[in-house]
Amino acid sequence: MAVDLPPQAPRAAPSPGTAQLEAKQLAFMESYDAHSPISVAVQHTGVYPTSIHLESLQHRPGAGVTGIYRVATARPVMPRNWPSGVYTETSDHVDELYVGMTTEAVPADSDGIIYSHSPYGRLAIWQHPLDPSLPGLRLATDPASVVAQWGRGRRLVGLETISYRPLRRAVIAADFDDGTRLYLKVLRAGRARDLDARHRMLLGAGIPAPQPVCEPVADVVALQEGPGESLAEQLLADGGATVDPAQFLRLLDTMPVSVMTLPARDAWTDRLPAYASAAVSALPHCADRIRRLERAVLTGLPRTDRGPVVPTHGDFYEANVLMAHDVVSCLLDVDSLGPGHRVDDLACFLGHVAVLPAVDSRYVHAPAALARFARAFAQVVDPEALRLRAASVALSLVAGARDSRRDGWEAQAEHRLTCAEALMGFVSPGPALPQWPDDIPHHVR
Repeated sequence: MAVDLPPQAPRAAPSPGTAQLEAKQLAFMESYDAHSPISVAVQHTGVYPTSIHLESLQHRPGAGVTGIYRVATARPVMPRNWPSGVYTETSDHVDELYVGMTTEAVPADSDGIIYSHSPYGRLAIWQHPLDPSLPGLRLATDPASVVAQWGRGRRLVGLETISYRPLRRAVIAADFDDGTRLYLKVLRAGRARDLDARHRMLLGAGIPAPQPVCEPVADVVALQEGPGESLAEQLLADGGATVDPAQFLRLLDTMPVSVMTLPARDAWTDRLPAYASAAVSALPHCADRIRRLERAVLTGLPRTDRGPVVPTHGDFYEANVLMAHDVVSCLLDVDSLGPGHRVDDLACFLGHVAVLPAVDSRYVHAPAALARFARAFAQVVDPEALRLRAASVALSLVAGARDSRRDGWEAQAEHRLTCAEALMGFVSPGPALPQWPDDIPHHVR
């Protein structure tokens, strides 16, 4: 099933005033000034901080800024009315906890929120795992609760946070003594049943996807571990030299028609102005380069053919594809499943491959892999649309390199920007840079 829709222009970036305010919020979150409201908030639980360290920073242009902080305490103490097993433990006591602080709006009825103020707006502060937008996080991070809900007589031997995007979602891995692993996906209120249905939709159509182990509980979807290893491992080893790109096209083409009944979501390029603004906030000294790349993509898009609306994955890249030898064995993260354009799925794949050398210098085969996959993908979609949208995806990944715990993250972020520029031909090709193959035609299909 394919439906033609009018071309969709990328959404506008936040206003200059909003962008300037969020730049100040970012600077505040990274500064020692942020420690005072956190310290005051933590003391409400009877804990007295001795040190506060910024662990991660998330910027959503137009929505706000969120920081996660690691707080060491003056004495080992369990804050009252808090579950066990969610802190870093030393022997039989707790001397460290994590605190979230955001300028984003949070649900008004959230438990455990303490409000404070900064020169740049109101702050909402919480102690992990009481994320105001993820009500199931407390359940999924408490060992006793995990055993009671999903243990089925097994003993829990490990509970690890795989990913955590404050106010958005978290993935917790639960390991049991029989060697099995469950992935607990914690979602915003009311979204778990929708994700569960997406998994069952794909499985019913024969698409390999993680199997839900039961109905969702408290906005948490429990999934069996998918078979195989990440495609990223093969790209690291040899650029996936023995992997046939055509199988990814066949996989996407076998998406069930029922996917078209799901809500449509923005593709990466639909939010290019916002991603460009986030990149400027991360690398202000590269603003001219970022804006030049943004303008080139936005100018070129109207002259390309996006293609028909078809069932799409929505977040199709190497980390979300598991392989058994050279065959796709499982498709992960189907949260964005829905109607869209095939070129955006393929551009998502290429944009991520393009920046792999900037993520880890060991991805020496990534440029060759990009060229090989680009040639195959350009045979089924407009080649120029594919190139522009791949560069847009690469640009969207620039701000994600921001890591306050690590010196030199700016260099990695700038390397990602250079990778995006290389796809557009703005820089000379190099061993750690992708190059769009010269033999791919640049005409509109």
